[in-house]
Amino acid sequence: MSTALKHMTSDEFLTWAEAQEGQWELFDGVPMMMAPERVLHGDTKGEAYVALREAVRRAGLPCRVHPDGVAVRMSAKATYQPDASISCGPRPAIDALAIDDPIIVVEVLSPSTAAIDHGRKFSGYFSLASVEHYLILDPERRVVIHHKRGRGDAIETRVLSSGAIRLDPPGFEVAVEAMFPPADL
Repeated sequence: MSTALKHMTSDEFLTWAEAQEGQWELFDGVPMMMAPERVLHGDTKGEAYVALREAVRRAGLPCRVHPDGVAVRMSAKATYQPDASISCGPRPAIDALAIDDPIIVVEVLSPSTAAIDHGRKFSGYFSLASVEHYLILDPERRVVIHHKRGRGDAIETRVLSSGAIRLDPPGFEVAVEAMFPPADL
């Protein structure tokens, strides 16, 4: 059996994945290699990271915006690689491979991941008590699907193509348009 198909814990996976080519995620104890990205996908996640980082700085919040590559440990058998995340808890160690307490997670849709982003990752991210917002960016339609933790077990969803998204907690706004590359590029 290939190493990539052996079941592992999140801790084993993080150590293993650090030595692998490409990016990997862990689903139900099984490592899965992520597909190569299209230019639009990469450009969108870069714009989203910068827009979120600048919005957090403008708000003066003690939060950290993490780019793609900082994993989120979901459970003992699952570790995801969001396209960006924000944490406001204790600062992770500088050599940490994952965070456990994101308040906001961002995924950019691609044809190969849409079902996972809307399904498994949606329920997975909201299984973490720290997650208040899950943003799914659709670069083709230039819309943000904003899932927000509501009262009780409710998840509120809005689809935005313009204007500002209020992300409270932690307490800042970011323009929808700022999270996408300029349309004329």
